Amino acid sequence: MTLRWHAYGNDTPHTVVGDLRRLRGLYSPQLDNERDVLVWLPPDYNTSTRRYPVMYMHDAQNLFDAATSYVGEWQVDETMLRLFDEGYAAIIVGLPNMNEKRRIEYSPYDYQLQGQHITGQGAAYIQFIVETVKPLIDTTFRTLSDAAHTGIAGSSMGGLISLYGFCMYPAIFGFCGAFSTAYWFGGDSLLNTVRHHATGKGRVYLDVGSREGETLRLWTPDSADLDADYVQGVRQLRDALLQNQYQLGQSLLYVETEGAVHNEGAWAARLPGALRFLLPKSLPDSAINT
Repeated sequence: MTLRWHAYGNDTPHTVVGDLRRLRGLYSPQLDNERDVLVWLPPDYNTSTRRYPVMYMHDAQNLFDAATSYVGEWQVDETMLRLFDEGYAAIIVGLPNMNEKRRIEYSPYDYQLQGQHITGQGAAYIQFIVETVKPLIDTTFRTLSDAAHTGIAGSSMGGLISLYGFCMYPAIFGFCGAFSTAYWFGGDSLLNTVRHHATGKGRVYLDVGSREGETLRLWTPDSADLDADYVQGVRQLRDALLQNQYQLGQSLLYVETEGAVHNEGAWAARLPGALRFLLPKSLPDSAINT
């Protein structure tokens, strides 16, 4: 079957800027379901021969288009256009979440929720990206396919699955953006993954706001200070990365934002700094293999 990419939003109102393309209903043999794939291309993609770094991002409903998000958008497209003028260019691949299955697919660990045992499918979701999505993107678009030019990023549970994928597939992902990471799924499982599998290689952006604790209420309702709990949980991830030879300001950028809450607006505000740290500066066509 021939896969067909279409320009995004030709027949519906939207807030997208730039060249965003959509593939409908890509099947995942790892998860036995289908989802669209969104690909945002740099402004010079159609006028150059260069190849580009790629960032894989989750929750695609919230990345580019306010019309598809119920909580606002990250403004990834607007941000990438601004950064292009600073010398950064990358292909952004957005994978929508599967609504009620989001928690299950974004957790590689089993967890308890309201007395129910939930089996996480995050390992299969990362395999979907590595084994199905990435080969498709690399054969369809002009990418720099090595780990040094391949990243993964998301927020909350998207931060969790991004940091997990980065640690478990260092030969695939060379940089990671983990915004407001939902560190608590499976107890200390993510912390232990970082402790035992982070290689000290690549680049990691990690952040948290000082007022994100309300997100924890469902999980730790008896806590006296949920905001402090959230910050402390992310700091433990930072410390585990430092113990595995990541260096602040060089291979690890850690940001705490006073007053920031847990939403797309906060992540959109921190996105430009994260991308400046993670993405390599663009090279002229003559310096890139074509």
